[in-house]
Amino acid sequence: MPGFTLNNLDILTEKIITAKQHKARFMVAIIGAPGSGKSTLAQALRARLTNEYQCNCAIVAMDGFHLDNTTLAKRGLLAVKGSPQTFDVMALQALLKSLRAHQTRVMVPSFDRDLDAVIAESSCIEMKTNIILVEGNYLLLKERGWDNLSQYFDMSAQLKVPRDELQKRLRERWITQGFDWEGATAKVDSNDLPNADLVENHSKPADLELTS
Repeated sequence: MPGFTLNNLDILTEKIITAKQHKARFMVAIIGAPGSGKSTLAQALRARLTNEYQCNCAIVAMDGFHLDNTTLAKRGLLAVKGSPQTFDVMALQALLKSLRAHQTRVMVPSFDRDLDAVIAESSCIEMKTNIILVEGNYLLLKERGWDNLSQYFDMSAQLKVPRDELQKRLRERWITQGFDWEGATAKVDSNDLPNADLVENHSKPADLELTS
């Protein structure tokens, strides 16, 4: 499991179960650099909460709010896709506000990495869902627009992974997407690692840090 240990998973699970108590809905932000293992942690956490604690748990991914490639190309941002300015943060905030209000079922988008495209209304958060795991790089970012998101979370956790390990994982990710070694390295060095530095140096402190 990249980016975290089973012990860290145990700790995070216990803290969520203890903190949520009798709340009708409990929202957790899972943040970290690109390649830190956020999605893997969220999936493992959902399985643990569902199977061992009978919680009704759902995952919302920030990646579902990527701007489409046509829009990014028109704005000259396609080469830096994945940086904060390439997301629709206002739409993300509107979704989080609706989830926090807990007054209706909510459709949420997802991102297909193979298609490099957002899938609209990919899944549904039902009224009975009592734990929502929101995973993404910039959920605690101290930048305009993004700095409004933390109000919607009851708890936050940040994955910490050594820079050389991040570089390795991200290069391998791009290679699986069809890039050669040089192209993958260029993508990592020009965009992914600067975004990782942004998450590390310009995010609000998380309630819990999980180290690789």
